[in-house]
Amino acid sequence: MNSVSPSAVQYIVGGGAHEDKPSAQSRRHNGHGAVPDGLREGSGEPDEVDRLKAKFMSAWNNVKYGWTVKSKTTFNKTSPLIFLGQSYLFNSEDEVDRFRQAFVSCVWLTYRREFPQLEGSSLTTDCGWGCMLRSGQMLLAQGLLQHLMPPDWRWADGHLLTDVDFEVLKPRSPSRPAGMSLPSFSSSWTSPISQRDPSSGSSEGQSRTPARCPAASHEPHLEALHRKVVSWFGDHPSAPFGVHQLVELGKESGKRAGDWYGPSIVAHMLRKAVARTAEFHNLAVYVAQDCTVYKGDVMRLCESPLTQELSESWKSVIILVPVRLGGESLNPSYIECVKNILKLKCCIGIIGGKPKHSLFFIGFQDEQLLYLDPHYCQPVVDVTQGNYSLESFHCNSPRKMNFSRMDPSCTIGFYAQTKRDFESLCSAVSEALSSSKEKYPIFTFVEGRGQSYGLEGQSGGSMDGPANIFSCNRMSRNNKRGSTDEFVLL
Repeated sequence: MNSVSPSAVQYIVGGGAHEDKPSAQSRRHNGHGAVPDGLREGSGEPDEVDRLKAKFMSAWNNVKYGWTVKSKTTFNKTSPLIFLGQSYLFNSEDEVDRFRQAFVSCVWLTYRREFPQLEGSSLTTDCGWGCMLRSGQMLLAQGLLQHLMPPDWRWADGHLLTDVDFEVLKPRSPSRPAGMSLPSFSSSWTSPISQRDPSSGSSEGQSRTPARCPAASHEPHLEALHRKVVSWFGDHPSAPFGVHQLVELGKESGKRAGDWYGPSIVAHMLRKAVARTAEFHNLAVYVAQDCTVYKGDVMRLCESPLTQELSESWKSVIILVPVRLGGESLNPSYIECVKNILKLKCCIGIIGGKPKHSLFFIGFQDEQLLYLDPHYCQPVVDVTQGNYSLESFHCNSPRKMNFSRMDPSCTIGFYAQTKRDFESLCSAVSEALSSSKEKYPIFTFVEGRGQSYGLEGQSGGSMDGPANIFSCNRMSRNNKRGSTDEFVLL
């Protein structure tokens, strides 16, 4: 075990990193990040004993998630890797560089410690309980980057993360032991990188075709915008999408700091956070109802400006679809469908993970998912300072896990910038959904509007009812697990 800096962070791999969800009776007796009862009852200030309990649990979690085991992820040289709708084939140094630069440009949000105290508790860290919030933040951040940045934007200072750690291997064969590696491409960030072919664009919703690596953007206004996007997820009360704001929104659903959050509840929290931020008058978030995207609801949401002064005829939209892909475990019949969804340009990722371990899925290769992991505790960064470091908000270590380990509860995200993009999205996603071997699709698009999901539902209303979760997956109706909220833990 060894401590590492954010620029060289590696992830914990293998089992045993997180314990099972404690029962309601046992939560107060362990250090899994649950809030002591004294912090959650009444409206008074926490007493000294509760403060000490919270400090002890925070210190334990800071140690637990501040250490990692180094390991190197390997990628197949002959199979395409799908990353945020883009296909990469590691058969040349340029292609490896192209992937590295795209991966390191993603916003990575992890556990933080020593941030301002969360209201109503003594917690100054989300270690041990906030991983689903962080995964949700990463999905929203990816949607905002697509909304605000050029399609080929890359982080200009990505070269600072020089140790982008993965290996490219040939597939296993009977004549070569599985563990024997071939020389990987040791591409340098300082080598010249070809500009992306401007004629390689594709319509919204379609899979991206391989393209040459775009140069990292050194345009000051784009880097300033990138820094601004990251600051919106800062760990202080005024950040619109920070942990402090999300915890406050969670209170409307009966959640408090230290609780565990499900992917469906997080989807609604993100929707409310965007709706309450005046800066995003041209962006809306829609959360599917009963595993159904009602086109009429989306159209009405996006065609209605918030004020009479606004002239936009269409607001860009992030569509979040909470689903359940099986009973106790992932139904293998849905794997091909998930792959086809991740191939789409309009897909901005999946909030999900392994059982009791939230992750943000952003691609796949062969039978393994590619993800960003929030389970690493870093010191808080003061994003109110104009020159704050961005290094800890970008990851240099791609990680993979087998599809079979994926928890069936998840939320899939999509982005459409224009009305035409939304129409293309509906067509492309519907085609991807039809690839499932199951009789019932993961979710559906229908014309018209939901019975109880008008514009009022966009600002409030019911959050994650068990009936809503299972209505899209008849195979799971008789399953004992009645809610996606049982999924999220450490």
